[in-house]
Amino acid sequence: MDRRHFLQWSSALALTPLLLRQAWAESMTDMPGMDHAAMGHGLAGAASMPAADSLGLPRGLPLPSLSRLENHGGAGHLVGQLAAAPVKLPLLPGKPASTFWAYNGQIPGPAIVAWEGDEVRLRFTNQLSQPSTIHWHGMPVPAAQDGNPHDPVLPGQTRDYPFRLPAECAASYWYHPHPHGHTGQQAYMGLAGVFVVKSRHDPLAHLHEQWLVLSDLKLDAHGQIAANSAADQHDGREGQFVLVNGGWQPVIALAEGERQRWRIWNASSARILKLALPAHDVQLVGTDGGLIAAPRRIETLLLSPGERAEIVITGRFAAGQASALQALPYNRGKAMGPEQSTTLTLATISRSGSKATAELPATLRQIAPLGAPAVKRVVNFSENMADPAAMFLINGKKFDMNRVDFTGKVGQVEEWDIVSQAHMDHPFHIHGTQFQVIARTDDGVWQDEPFLAWRDVVNIPAGETVRLRFVQRLPGLRMFHCHILEHEDAGMMATLDVQA
Repeated sequence: MDRRHFLQWSSALALTPLLLRQAWAESMTDMPGMDHAAMGHGLAGAASMPAADSLGLPRGLPLPSLSRLENHGGAGHLVGQLAAAPVKLPLLPGKPASTFWAYNGQIPGPAIVAWEGDEVRLRFTNQLSQPSTIHWHGMPVPAAQDGNPHDPVLPGQTRDYPFRLPAECAASYWYHPHPHGHTGQQAYMGLAGVFVVKSRHDPLAHLHEQWLVLSDLKLDAHGQIAANSAADQHDGREGQFVLVNGGWQPVIALAEGERQRWRIWNASSARILKLALPAHDVQLVGTDGGLIAAPRRIETLLLSPGERAEIVITGRFAAGQASALQALPYNRGKAMGPEQSTTLTLATISRSGSKATAELPATLRQIAPLGAPAVKRVVNFSENMADPAAMFLINGKKFDMNRVDFTGKVGQVEEWDIVSQAHMDHPFHIHGTQFQVIARTDDGVWQDEPFLAWRDVVNIPAGETVRLRFVQRLPGLRMFHCHILEHEDAGMMATLDVQA
C-alpha cells in the first residue's frame, strides 16, 4: 500500500467518517449557497444531480470566442469598467432562462488584454446582494488593489482598481471575486474572466492563439445553477459539465502540421484536471507566470484550480482516430463524493486541412534561480474532521481577518515547505508574487524540480510536501490559501504581512 492510500485508509478508520460526515453536514446550515435539502445525506448531493446527457445542454458547437473588455484609454493605458450583476441567459432548450452572476452580462467575463508597462484603471460596480471584490489572480499589483477580503465592495458601491503593470510580467492571469465566505458561490455563479498581459518581445507572437477557460457547471433538473450540497462544501464543488469558454464539448479547428499556442485556465472551484491530447505533439511553453525557459514535450498536463498553462500543439491526425482534448481520471482524495473515474471529452479537435508552421525557438526566456533564502517557514494544510466549525486549517488555525500569521520583508527571499497533513489534495496559492518550485516529495521521497518556472498555484497531494521560494516586491497584506474555493471560504487561508 503506498503512502497516499495508507493515509486515506488510516484516517478514515480512525475518524469513523460516516458519523462525522453526518455531524458535519448538520452543522453547516448557515453556509452561503448551501443546498439544505441535501444536508446530512452523505452522497445525496452527488447522487441527486441530473445526468449531463438528460438535460439537453447543446454541445459540439464551434469554440466560443472570448469577447474583450472595451478599453477607453489611449496608448499605454487600459481603462475599463466591470459590473457584477445577476443575469438570465438561455441555456437549456424548453427550460426557463438560467440565472447567473456575471461580469458585464458575459460568461466567462470579458477578456482583459494589456501590455507590459501599461497604466491600468478598472472601475468595479457591485450590483449583487453580497459584498464582493475583484482579485487580480497572480498579478504583481499593490496589496491595496489586490481585491483582498479585507477591502470589500459593498452592494451598490463602486471602486476603482488602479495599478501599473511592471516589465517582464507577460503571462496568462485571471480575475475573480475574493470576499471571505462568499468566494465559492460567486465564482460558481459565473464571476470569472481572463487577464492576458502581453510582451512586445514575445518569441511566440507568430503563432495562432486559442484561449481556453475550463470551468465546472452544476445544474438542477430545472436548468438552474444548483446550490452546494454537503459533499460540495466538504470535497469542493464539481458539476455534471466541464465547459470550455462556456460551451460544452465545443469543436476546435486545427490543421495537420499547424502549430497553435493554447492558453489554458482551470477556472473551476475544485476540479483537478489531468489533460491529454492523444496523437498530437504537445509542448509546454508557459506556466502561471508566463513563458518557461525552453519548450518541454509533455504527454499530460495537470492543472489544479486557479492554475494556468501555455502549450503549443502541433496537429498530428491519425487516420480513423478520434481527436479530442481529454480530462483523464484523477483521484484527489474526496471523502463524500465520487471521484472522476472515466475520461471526459472536453473538446473535439477538428482537422481543417494542412498547414506548415515555423519551428519553435529553442529558448523562450531566461529564468534565474532565486538565491539562498533569508527566511524558511513551514505551512501545514490539515483537516480536523472532529470539529465541523474549524475543519480546514493552516498551521492548526482557521482564517481570522484580524490576525497576521507571518511577517516578511520586501525584497527578501523566502523558502516555504507546504506540507499536506490532509487526506485530500489542496492546491496552494499566494497573492502578490510568483514562486519557483525547488523540490517536492513523491511518496515521501524528495525529488528536485526538473525545470524552473514561475507559478502562483501548485497542487499539494495528500501526505506530500512542496518546497518553493519567492520574493514579495511590494508591501502590504498578502493572502495564502487553498484554492479549492469551498475550503478557502471555510477558513483554509492565512495572512502574510510584507513590510517595507
